[in-house]
Amino acid sequence: MIRLQLFGTSGCHLCEQAEQIINDCLPINLELTIEIIDIAEQEQWQETYATCIPVLFHIEKKKDLGWPFDQTHVIQFIN
Repeated sequence: MIRLQLFGTSGCHLCEQAEQIINDCLPINLELTIEIIDIAEQEQWQETYATCIPVLFHIEKKKDLGWPFDQTHVIQFIN
């Protein structure tokens, strides 16, 4: 199972675009979970991601993919 987190915040049009890109490029049969995280919920997330959202984080690899990214970037990041 691959676990990803998408850090963003409500009302962020770039975060909405990022979520759509991620959803559009994921194969249906891939065992994958994506947790959408609003950085406004915790101060540490605000300090870390406030100037760079949206950010896709791969939990197992402990790596992140910062914006801008497209479908090709997301697929390479997951694999």
